[in-house]
Amino acid sequence: MQAEEDAEFVGARVEAGLRAARFSSPPSSEEFAASIEPKNVPAVFRGVLNGSAASSRWDPLHGGLDYLLEKVGPDVAVEAMMSSTGHVFYGDLRSHERVSIPFSTFMHSCKSYLGGLNAADDSSKDKGIGEEPTCSEEMCSASLENSEQLYLAQVSILNTENKERCSLEVLKEDIQEPIFLKGRPFSSINFWMSRAHMRSSTHYDPHHNLLCVVAGCKKVTLWSPSASPFLYPMPVYGEASNHSCVSIEEPDYSSYTRAKYMKEYSERVVLNCGDALFIPEGWYHQVDSDDLTIAINFWWKSRIMTEMLEHMDAYYLRRILRRLVDTEMDKIAQKNSFSHAQENNGFQPTDKALRRSEQFNLHNEVKSHDTSDKKGATDTSDKKGAPLQSLEPSTLQALYELMSLVHDSVEAVDQNNIAESASQDTSSSQSIERKKIAADDSSLLEKDPVAKIILPVEPLELRSMLLAMVHTFPRTLEGLVLNILGPTGAEILTRKFDEMDQQTTTEEQTEFYKTFYTAFDDQYAAMDALLNRKELFSFQVFQSVLDQYLRVHVDRPS
Repeated sequence: MQAEEDAEFVGARVEAGLRAARFSSPPSSEEFAASIEPKNVPAVFRGVLNGSAASSRWDPLHGGLDYLLEKVGPDVAVEAMMSSTGHVFYGDLRSHERVSIPFSTFMHSCKSYLGGLNAADDSSKDKGIGEEPTCSEEMCSASLENSEQLYLAQVSILNTENKERCSLEVLKEDIQEPIFLKGRPFSSINFWMSRAHMRSSTHYDPHHNLLCVVAGCKKVTLWSPSASPFLYPMPVYGEASNHSCVSIEEPDYSSYTRAKYMKEYSERVVLNCGDALFIPEGWYHQVDSDDLTIAINFWWKSRIMTEMLEHMDAYYLRRILRRLVDTEMDKIAQKNSFSHAQENNGFQPTDKALRRSEQFNLHNEVKSHDTSDKKGATDTSDKKGAPLQSLEPSTLQALYELMSLVHDSVEAVDQNNIAESASQDTSSSQSIERKKIAADDSSLLEKDPVAKIILPVEPLELRSMLLAMVHTFPRTLEGLVLNILGPTGAEILTRKFDEMDQQTTTEEQTEFYKTFYTAFDDQYAAMDALLNRKELFSFQVFQSVLDQYLRVHVDRPS
């Protein structure tokens, strides 16, 4: 199992264009700028630090700890992360604290740990235990007793965004800037070191990042920004908004249902000594570091963020939200269409549908049953009225199901004698339902029976079915649109109208809509019902987008 976790991996749902590129040697500056960085897709470069002073002098297994002790000196203090969750370091401030410790104390702690590892390898448990260096009382309590929960994370070697002196600035002399980053205006260069195996939580950075392993090994799991819904990012207004809410060791799938698909959208890369990984801004990553692993990273602003003008932010926000909403709407409108069509392909009516067919007796009793109360209805004997027997079996099945919905609804109203006050309760329950819908966009389709029925029906077949309803069941069609059709169903129906228009002439379109709206006593009420429910569908998807990408919940304005 451990070997599987240590190996490289590509999830089944990771798009080919989003997989990390591999380079056996560092690219040129021109190649990186022209064909790697602009794609905003991770890339692994082997041997980037080979030959650098850092890779030859910092290795803990070859005297690197003594070298760093001497290079930095005994009096330099650095800020370390102390985790309250063992070897896992989460971004939430409630799960860790920043403590100031002498760099030399951390190095001595690492030397002690290394001595213990060597002793274990030599099968001598006592070797090196008495060799632990002395330290101040304060540091023994703050560091050594919790040393496995300490991590030197993001200790500055260079920081152009902060005027304060960098703790480890002296180490810059050992760092050779990768040739393909030549000319980049770095925001910062940072030092990272783990004493024992540790894990960082899933998060993204606001800058482009080149992570370089100087010694040891890191396993980095990556997710595209488009995988945000499966990672449940913390609320955008929070302190750790760039971190995932999902625990990496004990994920709670009952609270974060989409998170069970996280692995399928992820890719794991393994970085050994000298290797580097380009992590574009916004890409989620979770890092596992082996014992005594040292890394440096380079952060710089992306071109798009550098060129983004502040006075345009409001416009970009609206455009991006609109695009996310449109994408989600398209996904919902296409969901399950093929599987549902396959289910109906053999035309096996449900028991309820069979009862309806007997009740309506399609061509004889049906006409007198429904058309007798139609005001100004078109002559039902007109062949242009799309007679029922001309419908495809699957379309006829869909018609039966729609009619069942309408008549079951009428029966329910009659049986329960629902009054006006009850309709207000219904409105309240619908409001609660909308809030539930925002938590999981898949329910938008699943909970709208009309949408599920008409989604797999081909546009021209649906056109024939609707015309048949106008001529044979006009009151049922009116009840369907005005009382049964939900927000998702309204969206699917109007999309089908658009598809019909693309497949018919202008004259046929005019004739269809003229005939369709004759089924309604008030044609404008029908149009309003469709438009209002389409807008409600858009808002429900908007709620879902805010929840998935920003973890923000909003109610619809009155």
